[in-house]
Amino acid sequence: MDTIQLTMAQALLKFLDNQYISIDGQETKFIAGVMGIFGHGNVTGIGEALERSPGSLVYVQGKNEQGMAHAAAAYAKQTNRRQIYACTSSIGPGALNMVTAAGTATVNRIPLLLLPGDNFASRQPDPVLQQLEASHDYTISATDCFKPVSKYWDRIVRPEQLMTAALNAMRVLTDPAETGTVTLALPQDVQAEAYDYPAAFFEKRVHYVDRQQSSAEAVQRAAALIQARKRPLIIAGGGVKYSLATEELAAFAEQFGIPVAETQAGKGSLPWSHPLNVGGIGVTGGLAANKLAKEADLIIGVGTRLSDFTTASKSAFLHPDAQFININVNRMDGVKLDGAALSGDAKAVLGQLGEALQAVEYASAFGEGELAQLKTEWNNEVDRLYALEWDGGLAQTRALGVINETIGGDSVIVCAAGSLPGDLQRLWRAEQPAGYHMEYGFSCMGYEVSGAFGAALAEPEREVYALVGDGSYLMLHSELVTSLQEGRKITVLLFDNHGYQCIHNLQRGHGSDGFGNEFRYREPETGRYTGQPLPIDFAAHAASLGAAAYKADTAEQLREALLKAKQETRSTLIEIPVVPGTNTDGYESWWNVGVPAVSESEKVVKAHEAMNEQLSKARAY
Repeated sequence: MDTIQLTMAQALLKFLDNQYISIDGQETKFIAGVMGIFGHGNVTGIGEALERSPGSLVYVQGKNEQGMAHAAAAYAKQTNRRQIYACTSSIGPGALNMVTAAGTATVNRIPLLLLPGDNFASRQPDPVLQQLEASHDYTISATDCFKPVSKYWDRIVRPEQLMTAALNAMRVLTDPAETGTVTLALPQDVQAEAYDYPAAFFEKRVHYVDRQQSSAEAVQRAAALIQARKRPLIIAGGGVKYSLATEELAAFAEQFGIPVAETQAGKGSLPWSHPLNVGGIGVTGGLAANKLAKEADLIIGVGTRLSDFTTASKSAFLHPDAQFININVNRMDGVKLDGAALSGDAKAVLGQLGEALQAVEYASAFGEGELAQLKTEWNNEVDRLYALEWDGGLAQTRALGVINETIGGDSVIVCAAGSLPGDLQRLWRAEQPAGYHMEYGFSCMGYEVSGAFGAALAEPEREVYALVGDGSYLMLHSELVTSLQEGRKITVLLFDNHGYQCIHNLQRGHGSDGFGNEFRYREPETGRYTGQPLPIDFAAHAASLGAAAYKADTAEQLREALLKAKQETRSTLIEIPVVPGTNTDGYESWWNVGVPAVSESEKVVKAHEAMNEQLSKARAY
């Protein structure tokens, strides 16, 4: 048997450099490169390997471990999970900084490969700098924190263990049903240890992703259920995009006259102007989809995990006999809401189900013009909000209207947290699937700028915009510098409303007077943050980092700044002061956040009573 002597870190890179994924006969190199920040625990191991023997893997220098891991996840999302970057860190805080990003990727079903450094396997120098010492279990280290947020976790304490660990890592990363974060903890001494690896381990390996079909029996059962229903509603999730099933979804909906509502991950599955696209559904949904959901006698979920925002905490569906069919590669998602699971790839199963329904000449019972009227009413509401003028400043919905009308349908917008995701799901007129990039599984503050860099890394020919509130920007904006360093332009549209106003609104909507969520000076008399707003100059901050910067106080200034930003060749930030509370809300939806049953405030007690009333109408499971 031919062997090659390499350190474990060198062998890992050589292996990763020869992994490919094949879908529908299209073969893609799976690992584009490695993002990393070096410290003790990886600089003399995987760092040396990246310096001396990276093969074709590209190294990208991160500025914050969480930020670079978000960027890697966004890259994978933007490529429809066809290609990824791995991320490497030191031990201790460097590793732990990636835990949030690990959870974000896993919740969103996005492949993310993390390679954190770890304690010495030999234990000779224990305790090393940044090493945890758990007196009850000495095998525990900081990297154990990745276990609950990883779909596969392994610690390589001997160099030969790399082989089984690497194969299992690729198994999970390329599995549409099980993908998420894979963490391979790499003890810093083992990274540098040599082993005679079989040469065959480094040969080109192609991971074939076959489109899983549902069984004929399951398809017939689902077809019979649909045939017995008159007012079905499709909910399109992220799986529609990842399986490249947008054309199949359109054909299915058109053939049988079934309206399509969208989740955050599924938005753009159909163009906003498609006659059967009734817009976002649920807590951050619009009136058209939410009205249809209340009356639907059947809900067909396609590639959606049916989160509480999609189902309005299971209160969106009020028809007494409503049933669910869930098309999903993941069996856990398939059985949610006590649904009939059609296990399989969205593109393949929609084709199967379409043939079965065509054979019985199925058609929904929606009256002529009914859906058109709902769409017209909602489009008029969007137009109203896009044109909304507000005394004292720029309304957030007005700013979004200007942006949507100016940047062009080929652009990519990236968002994740605050009030912006709600406004975007309701109001944004998406023209193509890859143009709407929303992380809303974790709604992770700080994803926006990092995610925009990852998206720009994946599609450098497109204009990429990070839509971010001031709270999220302050939390994590470090990869703006990386975008400048890499020459991958992004445009940050920073909505400044002086605080965590989304949660401020949530508080006040449930009996609070508002507490701890605005960026104000502390008042000596009250001891609370009720003073003047903090005067932060975000444009000046971005300029100090090397970005181009503009500030837009009016709709006209915003339009002008957007046009100028398009001409910039470097990353740009546009600071957009907006009036707090000028976001959208409601539209016949509800979100269960839990309201105290006992309080000194009568407003809170009444909010609790209102919660119980809504709960009485919602499904229990």
